[in-house]
Amino acid sequence: MSESKRLPREREQAVTVEVDGSPVVCFAGETIATALLADGVAKFATRAGEPRQPLCNMGTCFDCSVVVDDRPLTRACLTPVADGMRISTGQGD
Repeated sequence: MSESKRLPREREQAVTVEVDGSPVVCFAGETIATALLADGVAKFATRAGEPRQPLCNMGTCFDCSVVVDDRPLTRACLTPVADGMRISTGQGD
């Protein structure tokens, strides 16, 4: 899998989300997928044991699905981060 990083630009306010029990600092206005990729998360969901990351980045494939605040099958590529959000990856095993 490729390394992802944030491109240099002026950012919105920093917010903290919880990813698999660990705090991750990201920025208001980013999607969950952006925050996870920038933090180096290598697996969002699995299908038949294979790790999946965002594929389409427009909400059609569900390869980026995560559980957000106990809501399963949340598409990370479409959902903006919110301070205090709880995110679980690796769902769909």
